[in-house]
Amino acid sequence: MEKQRMSRESFIQLRDFIYEKCGIYLQENKTYFLEDRLQRRLEAINLSGYDEYIYFVRYDPKGADELRELFNSVTTNETSFFRDSGQLEAFRTGILPGVLEKKRGPDRVDRTIRVWSAGCSTGEEPYTLAMIMAEAGLPLNGWKVDILASDISEQVLGSAKRAVYGQYALRNTGENHLKRYFVNGGGGYGVRPEIRDMVRFANINLSDSAQMKFIRGMDVIFCRNVLIYFDDNAKRKVVGHFYDSLAEGGFLVVGFSESLFNLTRAFRPVDVNRCVIYQKVQANTVGGGVCVKMSL
Repeated sequence: MEKQRMSRESFIQLRDFIYEKCGIYLQENKTYFLEDRLQRRLEAINLSGYDEYIYFVRYDPKGADELRELFNSVTTNETSFFRDSGQLEAFRTGILPGVLEKKRGPDRVDRTIRVWSAGCSTGEEPYTLAMIMAEAGLPLNGWKVDILASDISEQVLGSAKRAVYGQYALRNTGENHLKRYFVNGGGGYGVRPEIRDMVRFANINLSDSAQMKFIRGMDVIFCRNVLIYFDDNAKRKVVGHFYDSLAEGGFLVVGFSESLFNLTRAFRPVDVNRCVIYQKVQANTVGGGVCVKMSL
């Protein structure tokens, strides 16, 4: 099929439709990006142009299936194991011990550590978190681990569930971790079953209030390098969902280039081992954002 050109009007309609459905906002300089990504979809479902595609995803009974393909097309999935080691060290030496201490004691009945990797892409982040928790002796001695890994793209979730990776995904992985947690099967490095079993995957749209209301009691949420795809209104909506999903005093970890500044006062920035992490504050104490040094 000859490559189709996308008019400005078609781009605006698609951009607004994508924003409406998942909160991802594409600037107008992304016209060629969207055109390139969707050219393959036009060929796959035998449509003649973008206006016909817009009608299809909006009104055709099969449009719901194509919507998943549209999300797959517009999301970028750049990740690796043990990415941004400073934040992972903060989780290992600060956040995780603090959560365990909070849940200890004879009057504590909740012995489950709940961690959510939101926007997990092909699974490197949640499996990394599982490895860190395994090194901390979890799940053992009555403690349980529940790691939820979610993404809007069914395609990347399929890769995450297969849990087989090439050298590029492992570029930040030390030799000890490679030997301990992976099996080299010739076609790639497979994550060992004991780590895979710690993670459950789900297709979740972070801007979908109906889906998000079922996620509650999380101790830690990792949502790194995802908010950059949203405008401020969509960010506030998603961060509000995270607030409701977290247990009292729970933690939200965003990417180094991301910030909740001027978005919300429902989280306070805390310094955990020289990394800024956001902690949920009680609804009746929401106030200004001063970075607090935590001793965990």
